[in-house]
Amino acid sequence: MHIVVVNGSPRKSGRTGIVARHIARQYRAQLIDLSKEVIPLYNGEASQEELPSVLHLRQQMQKAAGIILCSPEYHGAMSGALKNALDFLNSDQFEHKPVALIAVAGGGKGGINALNNMRTVMRSLHANAIPKQLVLDPPGFAGDHLTKSAALQVDAIFSELQRYINAAKWWREKL
Repeated sequence: MHIVVVNGSPRKSGRTGIVARHIARQYRAQLIDLSKEVIPLYNGEASQEELPSVLHLRQQMQKAAGIILCSPEYHGAMSGALKNALDFLNSDQFEHKPVALIAVAGGGKGGINALNNMRTVMRSLHANAIPKQLVLDPPGFAGDHLTKSAALQVDAIFSELQRYINAAKWWREKL
């Protein structure tokens, strides 16, 4: 089962990257790391369609059975880096595809707006953003790894994503 996890943070050492890399290692998911990928600012011009980074992004998302989007919350929304990457994609890559949403917040009330923002964009791409979602705050991290409690929360959202992937597969086979 091909699952793609996206580190939607442009920060090379941020907590969002810790979560995304954990998921990639733990579940053998394909990592798209926006702190390393060179994706230009989307401008809608046809010349961008053939850029290697854009083709790679589209190819990975197209063949994914499920996707996990991870983003920090910046000013009440997902990161600009993640939104920019999503602007290069369309419903061809997302239609009816299960997507899990994870926000990484600085603490307090952060994260929920990023989740809602990602959910809105998934709806416009005809994706199936699963109901279970997750906000991870600083206490969920111990240095450069997740705490046991946070890892269990990630396990739970991954398990639910798998259930939706299996349901989507069953549904496609019935058509």
